[in-house]
Amino acid sequence: MTSHDEMPCPTCGVSLVMSDRQGIEIDYCPKCRGVWLDRGELDKILERSLAAAVPAAPPVAAPSAPLGHHQPYYGKRRKSFLEELFD
Repeated sequence: MTSHDEMPCPTCGVSLVMSDRQGIEIDYCPKCRGVWLDRGELDKILERSLAAAVPAAPPVAAPSAPLGHHQPYYGKRRKSFLEELFD
């Protein structure tokens, strides 16, 4: 197998360039902008992006109304996807 420096893009044949994203080496094509990942690299990228996207636990707010008291809802219910599709 050839080294990454000589590996051609499967789409356009230009030599792929290695780049480091979040500590993961990815191969991309400077011409067609295709991104090529080795086995397991997509899983690592997803794990790291999910870990960064998970916010800290939100603060617990005190309930605005006493328990057992429900305020009436006067708004209109949003239609489901199927209801909107067949209207």
